[in-house]
Amino acid sequence: MRLCTFESEGRLAPGRIEGDRVVELGASSLAEWLGSGGEDVAEHALAGVRLRAPIPQPPSVRDFYAFEQHVATARASRGLEVPPEWYGQPVFYFSNPAAIFGPDDEIAFPPTSSAWDYELEVAAVVGAEGRIAGFTILNDWSARDLQRAEMTVGLGPAKGKDFATSIGPVLVTPDELGDLTLEMTARINGEERSRGNLGDIHWPFEELSAHAAASTRLLPGDVLGSGTVGTGCILEHGDGRWLRPGDEVELEVEGIGVLRNRVATA
Repeated sequence: MRLCTFESEGRLAPGRIEGDRVVELGASSLAEWLGSGGEDVAEHALAGVRLRAPIPQPPSVRDFYAFEQHVATARASRGLEVPPEWYGQPVFYFSNPAAIFGPDDEIAFPPTSSAWDYELEVAAVVGAEGRIAGFTILNDWSARDLQRAEMTVGLGPAKGKDFATSIGPVLVTPDELGDLTLEMTARINGEERSRGNLGDIHWPFEELSAHAAASTRLLPGDVLGSGTVGTGCILEHGDGRWLRPGDEVELEVEGIGVLRNRVATA
């Protein structure tokens, strides 16, 4: 299934996309529907609604660091090697569930930052009983100069990240995506800047989910980011071509679609 949250006449509702139609699901949100289900209640023309973030208000957002190539390249830029502990267990940080954006939303970076970056990721969304309900695209927007400064203290990332996370455009159930060897691409103003494959992830999503659930419980709608695929951010490129106002960023993942956002101009 291809699930979504859509806006129609100023109202948000969960839905299931079937061809050129959206079947409205009988729940207050997609997170609620993932947890307890609900009947079909209406149909809408897909062209007549706007797709929003599939989970507009997740209970939590955990973003992992699960691609070895990204870890190695990012640390090498600071003269560091991959620590042995990285291979011992998956690691993540908590991002901000109050700063979730969806398809075609504008993204405003902190005015105190000038090193603006995207991150090409896939996220799993938790459903009933802690199981993975589906996958979507995730852009972990990053203010690299703020992130660099705060992490010298030994905590974070925090303010370098928590102003925006984009997810969407839809949530695709695992049965549609097979073995998750999905091509991942990022474009800025139509120029390809990143290409990788989800199959290169070091820690499978089942292990990420199990680690996230250890000593706690996962809730329907929780978001589990993969971390950045290799080559999947400007930091890795090392060319200083940071994002600028008005740039259009497109993240495309095979089988899921395209998540498109524009950097705000003011």
